[in-house]
Amino acid sequence: MPTSEPFETHTERYEGWFDEHPDVYRSELEALGRLVPTEGYGLEIGVGSARFAAPLGIDVGIDPAGEMLEYARDRGISVVRGVAEALPFTTDAFDTALLVTTICFVDNIPRTLSEAERVLDADGSLVIGFIDKNSPVGEIYQETKEQNPFYRDATFVSTAEVMDALDAAGFTDFEFVQTIYQWIEEIDGPEPVEEGYGDGSFVGIKATR
Repeated sequence: MPTSEPFETHTERYEGWFDEHPDVYRSELEALGRLVPTEGYGLEIGVGSARFAAPLGIDVGIDPAGEMLEYARDRGISVVRGVAEALPFTTDAFDTALLVTTICFVDNIPRTLSEAERVLDADGSLVIGFIDKNSPVGEIYQETKEQNPFYRDATFVSTAEVMDALDAAGFTDFEFVQTIYQWIEEIDGPEPVEEGYGDGSFVGIKATR
């Protein structure tokens, strides 16, 4: 699959990004920590190297990139190789499903969200973290995507587009957080985490039925 190939061949570069941008990472992690439930059985779809799943207490991760899953396994996550559009889990299997910077890489967003809805129990929560395509960081990422092996095949989305897709998948109640108000390379210190969306480039959405 073309979008997973860079994560197989540039795994160390991916890991290095978090070490080079610790304040960005911590700010995004804090934002998601306000949305991800502290109890229950959790799945991260597109778990990557589990940089988010592990500290957020997620139990299981799925990803098409085998090299990434080695890191996730080392971080204590039960891993499964697979894709977001065909989750190999039973209906109502999880209390929480998490997607972080994954929505722009999936081949089919409606199918991905439908599958997430299927594997969540009736009271379950779906948490999505992403860079809004209409934000300052999102616009720069789109302008420079051809220079980045990870973003070359990405399709960035806006908060409104994600909300519409969630609504179509059966999610009706939304909670929002946002962070990252400067260009990534200019950040020197933790960024504020605030409710809502429209100002921060990184948006977190908690969706329930």
